[in-house]
Amino acid sequence: MADRPPDLSSRNPDWWRQAVIYQVYPRSFADADGDGLGDLRGLTERLTHLAALGVDALWLSPFYPSELADGGYDVIDPRGVDERLGTSDDFGALVAEAHRLGLKVVVDLVPNHTSHLHPWFQEALRAGPGSAARERYVFRAGRGARGELPPTDWQSVFGGSAWRRVPDGEWYLHLFAPEQPDLNWDNEEVRADFRTTLRFWSDRGVDGFRVDVAHGLAKDLNEPLRDLGALGTTGEAALRHLPPGSHPYWDRDEVHEIYRDWRKIFDAYRPPRMAVAEAWVPGERRALYARPDELGQAFNFEYLEAGWDAEELRGVIADALVTARAAGAPATWVLSNHDVVRHASRLVLPPGTDPDAWLLTHGTAPAVDPAAGLRRARAATLLMLALPGSAYLYQGEELGLPEVADLPAEVLQDPIWEQTGHTRKGRDGCRVPLPWTTTGPSYGFGPGAGWLPQPPSFAAYAVEAQAGVEGSTLELYRTALRLRRKLLDGETLTWTPDAPAGVLDFSRSATWRSVTNLGTEPVPLPGGEVRLSSAPLPGGGGLPPDTTVWLA
Repeated sequence: MADRPPDLSSRNPDWWRQAVIYQVYPRSFADADGDGLGDLRGLTERLTHLAALGVDALWLSPFYPSELADGGYDVIDPRGVDERLGTSDDFGALVAEAHRLGLKVVVDLVPNHTSHLHPWFQEALRAGPGSAARERYVFRAGRGARGELPPTDWQSVFGGSAWRRVPDGEWYLHLFAPEQPDLNWDNEEVRADFRTTLRFWSDRGVDGFRVDVAHGLAKDLNEPLRDLGALGTTGEAALRHLPPGSHPYWDRDEVHEIYRDWRKIFDAYRPPRMAVAEAWVPGERRALYARPDELGQAFNFEYLEAGWDAEELRGVIADALVTARAAGAPATWVLSNHDVVRHASRLVLPPGTDPDAWLLTHGTAPAVDPAAGLRRARAATLLMLALPGSAYLYQGEELGLPEVADLPAEVLQDPIWEQTGHTRKGRDGCRVPLPWTTTGPSYGFGPGAGWLPQPPSFAAYAVEAQAGVEGSTLELYRTALRLRRKLLDGETLTWTPDAPAGVLDFSRSATWRSVTNLGTEPVPLPGGEVRLSSAPLPGGGGLPPDTTVWLA
């Protein structure tokens, strides 16, 4: 703790530019009351783990009242706390304890849609066609002789049509699950309510916001609504076939006026509240969300999606730095989150493997070597933490957790499983509750079983099994984050011009150099004092494959 004195004042308004932010998926972090779901009290009791890890902030995935039709991203009340996860007082205690430990708190915003149980949507159903209540959402008459066909061919991200018919014959838009009706951001009442939400959480001490589906709020709702079938594709894939900013519902230019409006609210606080966009768009478009007068930062998903290939990764890193600099923003780096296969498994899948198809085989075709996956994951982590900008960690990656690919169908809860007719297994495998101890019905997650079953192998990954153990993944993360804090200097890097093929070699300053061997054979280890290595280094001065080393 001595390396990170708390600074919650306006003295460091740019704390987020090179921060390490730890994502907490509340249902799977720690269960204090024994109902099988993680909760706010469980998280508060475990905050010392994050402080000891050395992160700067925690990002809290949705904890709002929810039917859990989509893991909490179907929000009934954006200014409430789900009673299964705690109370408003529990949230206040969480923020207070985090700040006492020197941790910032970032919360998830879900502005594209609400739950179908939200009071507004229930009012819209009762009010009927043409009502002001329906104007807060996207309702339309159907096509066909009796309106029996969806208004357009738009597809849900989770599979199937993006339209659902209600008993009076109209259809409403849901770009995700049917339980998640899309809001109409042309409606001033919608905009005003979200301004209230931003101020509500900021007044409660929240330091920043992660904006879910940031590229989806603005939609072209002029009649007639446009089909996408003529492009031969629908949904986000159509972004590649349309002029920038012209897709009917993704990444429209009008979305940026919403975030410029939000920025005025963020900047009214001291220090200003930070924000980061989840926007699945190309790099040059992503930069728009990260501009200083908008959200200030956007997730770099090209990095997450890149293969374990030196040339590909170098290109992605270089492009991300150029794009971020042009926007006046820091770059962001992430390897895992609540929506993707954990990188301890993903990074050893053969190039071209479809993760959805792999999950359908319960992770057996192809089989994954856990030791090889962990080795590559550790190397990838040190590489990421050496890059300029902010790094986002996902809970459990500091333990080296792999994807739980063999969850049986009867326990799956992700709506993707049902909406795709059992052709995509979904995201439950990366959301399995964390192991804290080597024994117990849920390995210390709670007093009883968790909402998803943990495999017996989780015992060896538990915090209890790794804390204080030299060479463990947990201690690697702790050491790396402590060193990173001391070594940070500027937001640039310098590539080493004569690096061998298959090697990423760059300097952050005169005192910090990172070298990663992504090849299949050892390479000579450059001179300098070894500060940290992701794997043991053999004698003779070589750098083994799938290894990152930090040099002074």
